[in-house]
Amino acid sequence: MIPNYKYKPGVYFIATFIITYVFLFVGAYLSFHDDGRELYTLLLLAGMMTPFLVSLFMIFTSKNSDLKKDFINRLINLRLIRPKVLLAFFLIMPLTVLVSIFLSLPFGGSTSQFQIAEQFSFSSGFVPAFLLLILASAFEELGWRGYGFESLQSRYTFFTASIVFSILWSLWHFPLIFFKDMYQYEIFHENIWYAVNFFVSIIPMGVIISWLYIKNGKSVLAVILIHIVINFSQEALQMTQFAKCIESVVVTVVAAIIIILDKEMAFSKEHLTTGVGELPKMTGPLELTE
Repeated sequence: MIPNYKYKPGVYFIATFIITYVFLFVGAYLSFHDDGRELYTLLLLAGMMTPFLVSLFMIFTSKNSDLKKDFINRLINLRLIRPKVLLAFFLIMPLTVLVSIFLSLPFGGSTSQFQIAEQFSFSSGFVPAFLLLILASAFEELGWRGYGFESLQSRYTFFTASIVFSILWSLWHFPLIFFKDMYQYEIFHENIWYAVNFFVSIIPMGVIISWLYIKNGKSVLAVILIHIVINFSQEALQMTQFAKCIESVVVTVVAAIIIILDKEMAFSKEHLTTGVGELPKMTGPLELTE
């Protein structure tokens, strides 16, 4: 935390939501008109960039040099990243997908889910789907970790901050269910409960990403890579929506295990008094060293 700066989470999240929702709802309307497809894609990209742009505005108009230096350090300092932590996650996330598919088999799930997907589950105008997944990962994390999560953690324990953040992050995606051909739109019209599952699943996943963010020295680059792995893991195989509902349970269990095993960090208030660049002491069963 920055000791001589008072974070403004209310201002940040209200501004981010209002601006994003304006872009996305207008874009959603245009997505149903053939002559507006290029414009709606631009509005979609603008909505995705909003958390980042609001973060930049709040950081660089703060007149606080420590806040600016801290953001730049978390963005470019590769020494913050713990390779062992990232590698463990890169293995765990695909494994979570495979386990979820396997657990769906007794309920009638097909083994064809283990096959590589032939195409992405959505379309995104003139921007290729794979590129949109990468851009979404980058701009979201640049914003959410640039200022959003930091602002919450300046006032709350990791557990409270990660839960509040994850709920807000989930609600931020809401307008996408009105975007023609977007993933959220497709599953909403397939079965409303699949859409509900999507929004619920973001909460435990947000807790896991926030934990990994802390364990990687608050490296923004690390969470961008993590977000990219999550997005492509969800698209790599022919996984059904029912299996993804099971995956939500699996991810929730993983998040709960993390909180239980690392409860000292999860509920510590030490970070509320640490200086610039300092992190809470990492202790407990999940402590990882270089």
